[in-house]
Amino acid sequence: MAGAYAPRVDFEGFEGLDHREAAGRLLAAGWNVCGAGDWAYVWRSPDGRLVARVCAFEPGYGVFTELCGLLAGHPMLPRIDFDAELAGGGRITVMEALRPASAEERDSVMERWDAAEPGDPVAAVRAEAERLDAAAARVVPFWGGLDRNPGNVMKRADGSLVLVDLFYANGIEIYRALVEEPAVVAAAFPADQREFMCDIAVVARESTPEEIAALRAGAASIS
Repeated sequence: MAGAYAPRVDFEGFEGLDHREAAGRLLAAGWNVCGAGDWAYVWRSPDGRLVARVCAFEPGYGVFTELCGLLAGHPMLPRIDFDAELAGGGRITVMEALRPASAEERDSVMERWDAAEPGDPVAAVRAEAERLDAAAARVVPFWGGLDRNPGNVMKRADGSLVLVDLFYANGIEIYRALVEEPAVVAAAFPADQREFMCDIAVVARESTPEEIAALRAGAASIS
């Protein structure tokens, strides 16, 4: 039996949408959720070639997409086909689909990162990432820094290894402050950049009803 028709997605039309509207368009086009991290949900295209990372509140991911833009075509960074901020403080990033790397492959790349041998493609990524990290630390609220999680090593279908998600914002501190010191969050993020901050994936997945209530009360107090 033939599969359902999956309409082509015009990503340029996503600019101005919020994360819920973006997710709705992906669903209508036959995309499916294939993963969830702390900040975002990941949707995979019907043909399996692309993924779309959709986040409701995204203070730091733009630094990684900037890295990929500055080193466009680098063999150890993913190809990004579309990237845009979403209304209310979210972000959508569409890139080539990747698979998890093995433990041995992850360890090998981390060793190369630490060694930073001249001429190693990993060393070139590290040098530019460290430069962007230092710049972001001065301007991004609650900046966390470089993320050395081995899970950030993935691979293409052809087996070539790729580095992803190399930076992080300190979400633990952001959400602690939202409950205990909401004025600090209000001062850090303009209202139009934190409208949906209680909708991130880890809150929906792991928070108790009481924790969700406390987070939403904090957000409401500064809305």
